[in-house]
Parts: sequence; structure tokens; C-alpha cells
Amino acid sequence: MKKKIGLIFALFLIFLFPSDLIYLSELVSTIYKIQRTDPDITDYKYFDNIEIPKSKNPQAWPVHEKYNKTPSTEKLNSKNSTLGTIAFLIIKNDSIWHEKYYEGYDTNSFSNSFSMSKSIVSAAMGRAIQEGFFKGLNDKVGSYIPEYNEGFASELTIGDLSSMSSGMKWNESYTNIFGVTARAYVGSNLNKLIKSRPIIKKPGKSFEYLSSDTQLLAMTIEKATKRKLSDLVYDWFWNPMGAENKALWQVDNLKTNTEKAYCCFNSNARDFARFGKLYKDHGLWKGKRLLDSTFIKKSLTARFLSSPQYGYGFWLGNLQEKKYFAMRGYLGQYVIVFPKENVVIVRLGRMEESTEERVYIEEAFKMLEIT
Repeated sequence: MKKKIGLIFALFLIFLFPSDLIYLSELVSTIYKIQRTDPDITDYKYFDNIEIPKSKNPQAWPVHEKYNKTPSTEKLNSKNSTLGTIAFLIIKNDSIWHEKYYEGYDTNSFSNSFSMSKSIVSAAMGRAIQEGFFKGLNDKVGSYIPEYNEGFASELTIGDLSSMSSGMKWNESYTNIFGVTARAYVGSNLNKLIKSRPIIKKPGKSFEYLSSDTQLLAMTIEKATKRKLSDLVYDWFWNPMGAENKALWQVDNLKTNTEKAYCCFNSNARDFARFGKLYKDHGLWKGKRLLDSTFIKKSLTARFLSSPQYGYGFWLGNLQEKKYFAMRGYLGQYVIVFPKENVVIVRLGRMEESTEERVYIEEAFKMLEIT
């Protein structure tokens, strides 16, 4: 009798909530496979990926004459140990000045960037503008994706998506495994999920950090260019910047092959740092223009006075009278750039806390001041 009731209840759920049951099945399968419920920097091992080849002309970073001659401070060592850092890199004047790896990781090891990939997608948007696929930041999303031609959605621009001001209905929660963010990470039809989320507020009015904005931006870029995002990133950045290793970009499944654009670009500390250098150098890479300098300046300027911490795809900061911009990802993935000081700091690891970014910066500069 109990089995019969259970079967009837299951059939009832399938009839009413088929999409929920599909996700539940995917969630259970994922948890069984990875033996945990939280994301991790090693998730590329368990999810489907698109492979982005290494550059046809790999360019090794120059090594500073004082490479690793200054030891890490005690506070930095403690923080790296406590938070499970797997890579810590300081680049000074475009040369590797300090480099340390942990837990068996090295210069070639993969690690998930999580939301650092949002900066990469924004860079792709900038190049798409440069190549004439978009007229500018005010291009309407609805011009490329017809589902965004009514109500508030008809006002949505690619600039709104890059600056995190879409007005989309989305709960950016990393702890609710049944929430929409978890569904985006685990589910098998990412674009369909994004399109199901309505624009409920007037776009372009205020900053609200939503991973869905970047995913929709990637969808719009692909519609405008008629090319895969991963192919664009390779042609426009990865190859000309001389990436020494291939990258892996997680996808929702191998059938739809949709890149998880808001996260999940897997690479290493040295190759991640190339994006920091590109923006530091106003879009030039060894004399070749990869991004327009006016776009770079716009990207690294806060769009909203009420949210000075964010521009277009990049975080903005000021510490000890030093201005910087940063790519940031869940669990404490960082590419932190100080243009005036010509310093790039990269940290990859397993855990994060509220004060860690400040500590990484302060301790790195203490080390630099010693020499």
C-alpha cells in the first residue's frame, strides 16, 4: 500500500513539476558523483567541458631578477595555509617576482576561476563592439534575442548586463542547493533557465550582482557574432596573449554545449594573470590592440555613484591610497591589478573570508617594500 501511494505521489509530481524532477535527478546524480554539495575548484573533473587550446605562439612570462628572493610574510603564510591557497603569484613590472604553489599544484594545474570568468565575458563584449557586432553598450538585448522585446526587458542593454543592473528576478544564493543559482550550476539546460527569469525592474538603474546577467550577456554575444563564446575568447584573447596552457570551460551538457559563462573557466595563475595585464596596458598586448582603450577606461570606472565598487565586469578598489581593479571569483579567486604600481597579484584557493583580499594586498606590498 505504501509503495502504491509513493508511486502515485511520484507520478503526481512528474505531472505537475517535470522540470523540478529533472533538476532533482541531476542534483542527486551530481552529489553522488562528487560526494559533496558545495562547489570546488576541482569541479572541472566532474562536469562536461569545452577545451580551449593553448596559444599557437605560447609566451612565457619573464622572470624577475629578484624572483622568489623575498620570503612570504608570516601573516601571508598563515592566511594561505588557513584558507587553502593553491597558488599565489606577484607580478612586478610584467615579470614574475614571487610565485608559490601548494597541495601539489604547479604552473600547469587547472583551477576554477568561478566568477573571474565574468570579466572575461565582459572583455568579449568589448571586442564584439570593436569588431562591429554591436554598436555600443546601449545595444538592446531584444535586438538579438526576441524574448526580450516586451515590458522592462525591451529596455535591457548589453551594458546593463555587464554592469550588473538588469533588474532580473534572480536570487544569488550559493548555499541553497534548490535555488536558481544552484540550478544554473548543476542543471542541463542553462539558456532555457535564464530565459525563464523575467526582468521585473527597470534596467540600468542600480547595481545588483547577478550571475544570470553574465550568462545572458554571453547568449547575446553568441547571437550577435553567430559564434561560440569559447571560440571568440580563444581567437580574441587566449591565442594572441600567448597562453601557455589549454583552458577548460565547463558546459551545461555536451548536447547543448552551453558554456557556464558566469563561472567555470578553468586555467592556472600565470594564464589568468594575462587578462589583468591586458587591462592594465589599456587593451594592448605587445603592441597589438586587442581591446579599445576607451572601452577599458569605461570598464574600470564605476557606472553608479551608489556602487563605486563595480564597473563593467570588474571590481574596483582603493587601499592605502592605491587604486586597483580586480577579477574575483567564489572561494577567493583573484587577479588584482595596481596599474600605477605596475603590480598584478593572483591568488587561487579553496576557501575565502571577508578580510582576505585586503590581507593578500597588504602582505604582498610589504614583501615588495622589503626589496
